[in-house]
Amino acid sequence: MVQQMFHGFLRWPLVIRIFTIAITLMLSFGTIIHFIEPDTFPSLFDGIWWAIITTSTVGYGDFVPTSFEGRLIGIILILVGAGFLSTYFVMLAAETVMTQNAYLEGRATFKGKEHIVVVGWNERTREVINQLTSLQSQCDIILVDETLQKNPYNNNHIHFVRGTPFRDAILNKVNLHEASIAIITADQNKDEMTADMNSVLTLLAIKGNHPDLYTVVEILQKDQVANAERAGADEVIQTNMQTSYVMMNSIISQGMSKTILKLLNHLKGNNLKLIPVSEEYINKSFHSLSTNLLKNNIILLGIKKGENTTVNPPLTTLVEETDELLVISN
Repeated sequence: MVQQMFHGFLRWPLVIRIFTIAITLMLSFGTIIHFIEPDTFPSLFDGIWWAIITTSTVGYGDFVPTSFEGRLIGIILILVGAGFLSTYFVMLAAETVMTQNAYLEGRATFKGKEHIVVVGWNERTREVINQLTSLQSQCDIILVDETLQKNPYNNNHIHFVRGTPFRDAILNKVNLHEASIAIITADQNKDEMTADMNSVLTLLAIKGNHPDLYTVVEILQKDQVANAERAGADEVIQTNMQTSYVMMNSIISQGMSKTILKLLNHLKGNNLKLIPVSEEYINKSFHSLSTNLLKNNIILLGIKKGENTTVNPPLTTLVEETDELLVISN
């Protein structure tokens, strides 16, 4: 029994073990001095008080052993107890520094819930994080990247995990099973084919660990979109195709790129979004619904039915309960 307790004690963290020994020594010596010199230390509390003060400071002088045995106990307490207590404070300071460094360098494990996982560090990621923190200041964001040396943000709600994102050990550190959404960006330091392969591999690892997690993946080559969808992507963003569409619109209608960016920027007032259908709007026509929404300064552009989105549908199109409305609103 005693041996089992000793082995269990050895499994405790070193800081806790040293602290336990120091406390035990102070309690023991405080009890001993009380029985050795009951006149000088009339109560057990006085003895423990003296032991704590003697080990942690030079002493107040309110309680001083007078007998040879009492002074001998004091010498032993100073040599042994003060050593353990000093070691405890040194270890505690070192542990604090190590924990802080682990947090900054991406070696710490995140234990929160309902957080957003962002894979990859680039200008797109920077803008996404900046907008998220502006819109939801209390939202926890986990940045996963293998090229960064430390957390680029000084924000308690932005955590950094350093490592290869498709390794299970790294995904465990981000507490993937409690996450709300994962965004995978393409690696700008690799060629398009390799970047897409890594994105799909990361997607497979994430879906393998958490099949129900909503995932958004950035794909550069059109040929890899099907692979991303087969891997379980809930949403695929084709960066090159979207950029080319914006360029084409700028050729046809000069200045269109600024308009599109303004609509997509959630920090610039009016923006493009999908909203659920309210109960009072069910089974109403597109024309009737558009008129009602305009009264609230909301412009109706289209209807999303399942996976299909129709922009500017026929005015007689009826809105169903499961639909979503594509609108421009403030």
